[in-house]
Amino acid sequence: YKTKDVKGEVARQEKRKTSLLSFNYKITASFPSTTMGTRTSSFSFGSQFCITPPKSRPNTVVGYFSTARPMNPATGYRSSLSGGSTLDLLSQSRSRSLSSELKTQTTIDEKIVILEKRVRDLIEKSCLAKSAGDLQTAFKRAKEAGRSERALVSLQEKAGRMNIVNIGLTYSVLLNLANQYESNEMYTEALSSYQIIVKNKKFTHGGFVRVNMGNIYFKLKNYTKALKFYRMALDTISNEFVEIRMKIMQNIGLVFAHTGQYSDAIESFEHIMTERPNIKTGFNLILCYYAIGDTERMKTGFQNLTSVTLDMNDGQKYMSAPDDFSTSVIFEGAKNDKLYQMGGNLKALANKCIVISVKLIAPVIETSLVAGLDWCLDILKTTQHADTAHDLEITKAVICLGQRNFNLAEVVETLSTLEKKESSRKGAAATNLSSLYFLEKDYEKADRYSDFAMDTDSTNPAVLVNKGNTTFIKQDYKKAAEFYREALKSDSSSTEALYNLGLSYKKMKCLEDALECFLKLHAILRNSSQVMYQLANLYELLGNPKQAIKWLTQVISLMPTDPKALAKVGELYECEGDESQALQYYYESFRCFPSSIDVVGWLAAYYNNNKFFQKAIHYFQRATFIQPLNVQWQLLVAICYKKSGNYQKALDTLQDIHHRFPKNIKCLQILVKLCTDMELKESKIYATRLKKVEKMQDINKQFFQSDQESHVEKQHMCAFMKSVYAPQKPLRGIYPKIMEVDPLGTLIGRPKIGAKKHKLDVSFTDVELKDDLLP
Repeated sequence: YKTKDVKGEVARQEKRKTSLLSFNYKITASFPSTTMGTRTSSFSFGSQFCITPPKSRPNTVVGYFSTARPMNPATGYRSSLSGGSTLDLLSQSRSRSLSSELKTQTTIDEKIVILEKRVRDLIEKSCLAKSAGDLQTAFKRAKEAGRSERALVSLQEKAGRMNIVNIGLTYSVLLNLANQYESNEMYTEALSSYQIIVKNKKFTHGGFVRVNMGNIYFKLKNYTKALKFYRMALDTISNEFVEIRMKIMQNIGLVFAHTGQYSDAIESFEHIMTERPNIKTGFNLILCYYAIGDTERMKTGFQNLTSVTLDMNDGQKYMSAPDDFSTSVIFEGAKNDKLYQMGGNLKALANKCIVISVKLIAPVIETSLVAGLDWCLDILKTTQHADTAHDLEITKAVICLGQRNFNLAEVVETLSTLEKKESSRKGAAATNLSSLYFLEKDYEKADRYSDFAMDTDSTNPAVLVNKGNTTFIKQDYKKAAEFYREALKSDSSSTEALYNLGLSYKKMKCLEDALECFLKLHAILRNSSQVMYQLANLYELLGNPKQAIKWLTQVISLMPTDPKALAKVGELYECEGDESQALQYYYESFRCFPSSIDVVGWLAAYYNNNKFFQKAIHYFQRATFIQPLNVQWQLLVAICYKKSGNYQKALDTLQDIHHRFPKNIKCLQILVKLCTDMELKESKIYATRLKKVEKMQDINKQFFQSDQESHVEKQHMCAFMKSVYAPQKPLRGIYPKIMEVDPLGTLIGRPKIGAKKHKLDVSFTDVELKDDLLP
């Protein structure tokens, strides 16, 4: 209605009051409640007056809550005198009825207001619960809001107030419920709710909901329907919503990319980069260029990606520390607000996309990987992402290390240059240098660079791990364990620190603590064969071979051709007394790696002890090929020939051994015995040679003893002369050590696979052989 009509009606009512002063009259006023929504008219101007003079019907002002007579009455006019009714000249009964009607109307209005407030509160609680990650509570509140909104509409319908239904509130309820369905992966119900919104023409912004429907179909990988709804939404939304239209076009480009239509995807992304360039679209565009193999457009796309402005210039003013303490406190507080953190997240996303793009296109845009990296670095140094260039230089050095023919000096030079620069990447460069020198076994430089990295950033887990490694090499296992524990405090998911901590505990004989570390590591790295092998070794040291076999079996399931793991399982089964299982695993180990002397020796000993001499000969001959200068394997071959009854073959083998090793006493002893048993004339010849060799051996032994005694006397004389001519130095003892100490320590021998070896019965009935013939 119009305000001038209200004013005119009020004027007419005033005239009527003055003309009826001799009669009683009653004035009632009703104030309509205002409801927030999307109606075109949601406010009432002025008050609504209902004047009831005698002998006249109540005059009304038409409004939201007016009680005017119906415009189209269903029944015709009927006189008040008909039907035996009495004449009410003052209309007192009519006035009482109107008063009670107005009182009921006020009560309904209050209920409507209360219900509307309840619906809004439930929607707000649902949204807050979803933002907090409580999807179940959010879903329950959304359903309660839907029930309350239906109760509100029902109340308005009963009261005849359908003309004041809050369309905006209904839209909010349906949209929130659909969102909660989608969050709980109830996609069918969510699509139904969105469809209700789309079909209702009263919802002016229902076209936006088609984007949500397209997102659901995208999640379900129904790209055809997703593309359909994205295009429908794009046609519905006007050009004034530029940002929303660009985001919809980005979704369309992603659909094309997923379906392999890279040309259409490139067209969409290029249009976005022209209108509203952003990091994600630029990155997706580079991926599409890479998919079609267009190197020139890759370069152009990378340049466009690096030229995207991040709108973070305001954050630079917080970088400088002011002299005023209070101002510096304010600046530090500003760095922790959500807006500043949002800018930091945007910059981190940009750096991540740029680094991934460089790693992707660098090998293909130039003739070599290094040349491609250099081109990308030259582009970055001239843009706002100069800090990212330092990261890429470190990445370049690491990538170069992974190449087959890398130049170590060039990598070290690159990292050293970064370490000397005044940049935030000095610590990272020092950390990489420390790791590189550690792998090169230059432990002194590795320790020096790890100390420098500690001075730069003592809480970085990589720095602490490197420092712990250099300390571990010095055999200071306790201090190394402290560094590893500090690294775990900084980053509890550092697998390197946890693994090295377990090794430190193992060196310190704290087997239970080491076992706990490796069990935690196994929970993180479920398929790590190294962790499983360490667990098996720890259980073996703790005296639990069954658990050791269990973990080694898991190692074999991951690496079925690992000969050491197979041999270790065979050894453990042998300790348990199960020789058949031990034979199976030793044979599998031999099949995977036939050159293992320990496995070959075990198999030969097994067949010899079980009197399978032909098979034993085969494995002893294999051992001869592996160690051709070890005469014991050849002697064992001859002995097996003798035991199998092939005396001539045994004699030929022994003669061949004697020809190659003429001073071997054991060979001569066996030859003498065998020739005697075969009644050959050569027995005397071999017996004479045996005596000569034994005599020469005795002479050499005596000469060695005398030479050793003279060497000791010379050392005693040197010590005496030092004590005479250098009395100012403390004496270190009269008898110094004879053996020279190797500064590198004792060499670690080949790990023994068998815990116990089969003893070979290689003696003849009347010839005694010593234990040094055994493998």
